[in-house]
Amino acid sequence: MTDSVRRVTTGAPWEEQFGYSRAVELPSGLVLVSGCTSVVDGQIAGGGPYEQTVNAFRVATDALERLGLSAADVVRTRMYLTHARDVEEVGRAHKELFGAVRPAASMIIVSGFVDPSLVVEVEVEAYRAPEPNERNAQNEGAAP
Repeated sequence: MTDSVRRVTTGAPWEEQFGYSRAVELPSGLVLVSGCTSVVDGQIAGGGPYEQTVNAFRVATDALERLGLSAADVVRTRMYLTHARDVEEVGRAHKELFGAVRPAASMIIVSGFVDPSLVVEVEVEAYRAPEPNERNAQNEGAAP
């Protein structure tokens, strides 16, 4: 990858241990946020699926804010749940955060997470349109 790729790390222990960034912004303006759970300061925060979803999305949107973006810039979300029974609570949290934005979204049932007390993990993708002069530079040499 080029130097124009921006990366955000938060100091979470798994970032260093497994070699990943919390968020990566590509030159095209696409921002990818790694899977986020309800782990805050090394501890699981919030008990039920609703609370865990709110906390997980807060971790994701905090990473976006470090890149100058917000929930309004989110274009796609993925929600991984361990139980189908939690769909309504996870969906309620998603709607409260993104109801006005209405990103493309998926809910996927999985067998579990690294800590069995986690019931949801989320991923977020956001988009920042290139500045007009950046857009012109990208279009130079493009076929008509």
